[in-house]
Amino acid sequence: MASITIRNLDDEVKTRLRVRAAGNGRSMEEEARLILRKAVGRAPRSQDLASIIRSHFGPTNGVDLELPPREPAREPPSFE
Repeated sequence: MASITIRNLDDEVKTRLRVRAAGNGRSMEEEARLILRKAVGRAPRSQDLASIIRSHFGPTNGVDLELPPREPAREPPSFE
């Protein structure tokens, strides 16, 4: 893992970080790591076509249509 040093950090920012970390039950260092992880985020995943279609037309985004009742099959045509 890499390490960084942040110089010339305002006293007010450091104090707010310390208070936030204490409120969350974490060290200042862990709180700063969490903030950086959230700010930078992960690289966006590329989606395949099926995932994109599902996101637009899946069960939560689609329209529920009423299906007509099934009827008995009709007789096939006779060519005699």
